[in-house]
Amino acid sequence: MVNKILVVHGPNLNLLGSREENVYGKVSLEDINNKLVALAKELKVDLETYQSNVEGEIVNTIQAAKGKIGAIVINPGGYTHYSVAIRDAIAAVKIPTVEVHLSNIYAREEFRQKSVIAPVVAGQIAGFGANSYLLGLRAAIELLKK
Repeated sequence: MVNKILVVHGPNLNLLGSREENVYGKVSLEDINNKLVALAKELKVDLETYQSNVEGEIVNTIQAAKGKIGAIVINPGGYTHYSVAIRDAIAAVKIPTVEVHLSNIYAREEFRQKSVIAPVVAGQIAGFGANSYLLGLRAAIELLKK
C-alpha cells in the first residue's frame, strides 16, 4: 500500500484570500496547504500538494501519480464542470480520489451545479470552506485503508 496522498488544486485557487471573499473566504492556498500538512502529520500520512491553472499539467500530474500515490484529493476548480481530460485521467489511473470544493457548488449558478468529475471519484465534499479539504484528506485516508 502506498501511504501518500496527493492534493491537487485547480485553476485560480492560487488566488484564494484575495478573490471573491464572499464565496471563498479569506483563507489563502498557503493557509489550506499548511492545515493539510499539519493534519497529515498528525494522522501519519505523507502528503504532496500541487496547484496549476493549466488543464494539461493537472492531467500529467494525475498520470504521474500512478504507482506512487495511494489516494488523491482534488479541487478541480472551474475544470469541474467540463474537463473530460481530467475526468478521464482520474478514471485511467484508478487511484481512489475525493473531489472537494470550498463552496457548495449546488447552491451556486446553474453551470456550476454539474461535475463531470463526480462520476469517477469515490465521493465529493463541498461547501465547508477550507474544512472541505481537511474532510477530504480524512476521507482519502479511509480509502487508503480499504
